[in-house]
Amino acid sequence: MRLFFTCFFLLSSGICFSQNLLTISGFVRESGSQEQLPGVNVFVPGTAFGTVTNTYGFYSLTLPAADSLRLIYSFVGYEKTERLLSPFSQNTTLNIFLASVNQLDEVTVSARRQEDYVSRSAQMSQVEIPIQQIKKIPAFFGEKDVLKVLQLMPGVQKGTEGQTGLYVRGGGPDQNLIILDDAVVYNASHLFGFFSIFNSDALKSVELTKGGFPARYGGRLSSVLDMNMKEGSKDKLHGEGGIGLISSRLTLEGPLTKSKKASFLVSGRRTYIDILAAPLIKSQQRNDPTQVRPGYYFYDLNAKVNVDLGAKDKLYLSGYFGRDRFYANEIGPEIDSRNGLDWGNATATLRWNHLFGQKLFANTSLIASNFNFGVNSYTKDIYEDGSSGDEFSLDYTSKIRDFGIKTDFDFYPNTQHAIKFGVQATFHRFVPSALAIQGSFFDQSIERSVRPVNSVESGIYVEDTWQPFNALKMNVGFRLSSFTTESKNYIRPEPRFSAALRLAKDFSFKVSYAHMNQYVHLLSNTGLGLPTDLWVPTTDRVAPQQSKQIAAGFAKDLENPALTLTLEGYYKDMNNILNYKEGSSFLSLDGENANELNWENNVTSGRGWSYGTEFLIQKKYGRLSGWIGYTLSWTQWKFPELNFGQTFFPRYDRRHDLSVVGIFELTKRITLSATWVYGTGNALTIPLSTYNVYRDNATSPYNQFLDWTGRGVNEYGAKNSFRAEPFHRMDIAVQFRKKLKHHERTWEFGVYNAYNRRNPFFYDIASEPVTNAAGTTTYRNVLKRYSLFPFLPSFSYNFKF
Repeated sequence: MRLFFTCFFLLSSGICFSQNLLTISGFVRESGSQEQLPGVNVFVPGTAFGTVTNTYGFYSLTLPAADSLRLIYSFVGYEKTERLLSPFSQNTTLNIFLASVNQLDEVTVSARRQEDYVSRSAQMSQVEIPIQQIKKIPAFFGEKDVLKVLQLMPGVQKGTEGQTGLYVRGGGPDQNLIILDDAVVYNASHLFGFFSIFNSDALKSVELTKGGFPARYGGRLSSVLDMNMKEGSKDKLHGEGGIGLISSRLTLEGPLTKSKKASFLVSGRRTYIDILAAPLIKSQQRNDPTQVRPGYYFYDLNAKVNVDLGAKDKLYLSGYFGRDRFYANEIGPEIDSRNGLDWGNATATLRWNHLFGQKLFANTSLIASNFNFGVNSYTKDIYEDGSSGDEFSLDYTSKIRDFGIKTDFDFYPNTQHAIKFGVQATFHRFVPSALAIQGSFFDQSIERSVRPVNSVESGIYVEDTWQPFNALKMNVGFRLSSFTTESKNYIRPEPRFSAALRLAKDFSFKVSYAHMNQYVHLLSNTGLGLPTDLWVPTTDRVAPQQSKQIAAGFAKDLENPALTLTLEGYYKDMNNILNYKEGSSFLSLDGENANELNWENNVTSGRGWSYGTEFLIQKKYGRLSGWIGYTLSWTQWKFPELNFGQTFFPRYDRRHDLSVVGIFELTKRITLSATWVYGTGNALTIPLSTYNVYRDNATSPYNQFLDWTGRGVNEYGAKNSFRAEPFHRMDIAVQFRKKLKHHERTWEFGVYNAYNRRNPFFYDIASEPVTNAAGTTTYRNVLKRYSLFPFLPSFSYNFKF
């Protein structure tokens, strides 16, 4: 019996075979640009032997020696390639170049990647949207936005209309790990949350994981959004860009050397709201001696360089730089006022790929990330004689700075196992808030701040995608994470597991479990993802957030048409989630020390739970593509110091959420697209009644009379007990493409909110007069709904060469 179990273990591990095993490995690239292609399906037809290229296009297959070996390389949007090795009698390095299918013939593509067969992958709760599909979906003001497209997927809720915040399976916006070329992005919003910072022209891949997290990811509770930038074409100079209503963009990529061993990518975008508005503001104030100059703009820049150092080594240097700037200046004979609000991100990543033989691939990254937010205000009164009067200035700042290092290994011992392992560490420096106020009417200046906090977050992990037999594939992993502050060290184990059991051809049952820890927190009063939201670390008083999520469901692939269907149910329990105490904010002072803004005294921790069902039917390519996604979910929170300790629904709890997305290639030159969304209204807290405040009239000879102070007091019920009206909207767009001699141009016309639905943005209580038949007028309180975006047309001109 002992011999039986020993042989079973060796066989399942691929260590004990009677055949002579050989390895074939290499990189898969796009012909022409030589861009490395992740996710390419590499397999031996008619067998269970196969693999998928990793993030850097590397693959490795260990197979028995044979007289001949036929390999198939397939990737959606590229011509399927076949290679024959005869005989297969030694270890082989085989690099493959896939030719891109002609854009006009793209509707005929039928090859699918292994990930496109969702029934064959052990991973579940994952969303991947092709970049080309993102560019065809109708967009707000014509600005193609990755985050807004992800909001159309099941399990991903939107916060408020127009906002880019992601609320995944009951989690808040801080519980999403957003990664751009291995660098963490803390604030992913432009224009106060209405646009994201990600320019789709610079992106190569976008992948969102909502559950069953692989062990290589950690640090957040709800999702991982992993994005990679293009590497840059190595054959010749290419470019693309666009001119829209509020911004323009340009992307250039090409070789850096004649040997084509290095390439670059540069992509930039800027709004011109301030430039367009300046003449209008100037003409309106032409005869006014006091000139008011408000303005706003944002810009972002993506850059990347990659160098081929040889057959086994490659070097990448990439970065993102972006900033938002809002200002309002007022200059006149009686006042000089200058006010501003700005925030921005900067990331930089240096990556080194090295190949240790044919079975072991390594990537080492040095990472830097920085986010800062600032408010400045200066006002000076000017007297009639020109002399200066009272002065006032205010400066407020908040910052996060990260430096990190990580090393990841991909090991392919045999066809049954694909092992990933690695280690990473990040050095955080938090400056939650610093406030300085000066004024001629103050006896002394006021300076209050939160002491900077230094900390180290690290993790070590191992995971194995194991296929013991054809019908079962599993991903088993373990992560050990730690967080060290100046006074305490947290060490937390995080087991991970996911599996797919094939019940029939291209039909499988899936299950997953993930234990997650989060050591950084976002404090927000609004839930809108504004830059005033503060990132703060775990401390000896504030414990890490934790979650445990289990999910199960079915996945089915259909060949004709090429559809994928998934049905999943999940339950997630969250502990130590943070929120402000009632009445507190990022400017609340510490009562014990008036010189400090002590955020730890202004927060409270609690627990939450979320559960629901998600359905998705998706078609990623073809003449008609798109998806239908539906979510039925419940999310509840419980904090001892909020809502009298009673359970309540958070703002972004949404019972029903439905999205329909369609893209239709009407002709080779014309593409039609439309989206329709429906969602249950947000949970809000609004007044139930209003009272006037009275006081004794001390000046009256009759003290029993009361005078109204002119103030009203609102009485509220349970927290978030009011449900806003349902939200629904349709967006449509049409693209006209034409290939010219040296470039391709596309005109796009779109409409946001096509049937002018007045969706609620916020509610307010107003007093309205009511006159009865006798002519007596009284007043009553009414609930008013305010909408933000009506019917909005847009257009853009896009080009590519």
